[in-house]
Amino acid sequence: MNIGLIIALVAVLLVLVLGYNMILQYNAKIATAKKQEGARYIAVIDATEELIGHAHHMPYSKNLLLCLNNRILDAVQNMYELDPKNKQLEQRVEHVKQQIENLKTNFQSGESAAFKVPSNDKQAIVMLKLVKRLRDTIRNEHNKGRFDTEAYVAENARLETIQVRINIENVVKRSNDAIVRGQPGTAIQLLRKGLDVLSTKNDAYSSQAKEKLQAMYDDIEKRRQNHSASEQQQIVDKQREEDMDALFGEKKKW
Repeated sequence: MNIGLIIALVAVLLVLVLGYNMILQYNAKIATAKKQEGARYIAVIDATEELIGHAHHMPYSKNLLLCLNNRILDAVQNMYELDPKNKQLEQRVEHVKQQIENLKTNFQSGESAAFKVPSNDKQAIVMLKLVKRLRDTIRNEHNKGRFDTEAYVAENARLETIQVRINIENVVKRSNDAIVRGQPGTAIQLLRKGLDVLSTKNDAYSSQAKEKLQAMYDDIEKRRQNHSASEQQQIVDKQREEDMDALFGEKKKW
């Protein structure tokens, strides 16, 4: 066989092997990218479902639930585009769409649950973290054009009011606890902080809360002043008795 032909065949074989390896690497890279993208969508779905799961414990509006479910729908649709042969993903897309339609049709006006006052600081912190996550989520959805501006503004204001309410209701509870423990100074400090938070708010809840906290503050201050006046009078009376003893001396027993 001609040596030149052998060399040419070897060269072609090398090119084919290199080409095949490049295709394998490219396909592996694509598969890895799809897997990473899919994992990101799964994380979005899991996090959003967790947020929805709190709807029985925190007041969620219809717009908030629609926003969260649309977020899940977007993630599932993107996963289906990555794997269009996956029948489970196709069914999941339809299921989420049906959930959204049910929400639009059957969700009653108002909120999903009544507001519950936090029973302690730990619970208040958990609730505040949840509200922060919700506000971050709707802002992100609004920035991506998946949440209408008017609905976003209204929902963000509603969540902000809930955030304020958690803080203020916790302040009221802690202040009352401090009064029971005989620590009016602590109660005064807490009420001052609450009033500072409310000073820039003008919604209906904040206005009522200002009046309530101010009344509590004034009542404690009045009692403190009365107590201080009583103590001062006791000091004056004791000093008067000591002065009388010094003037007339102790009575002698005959």
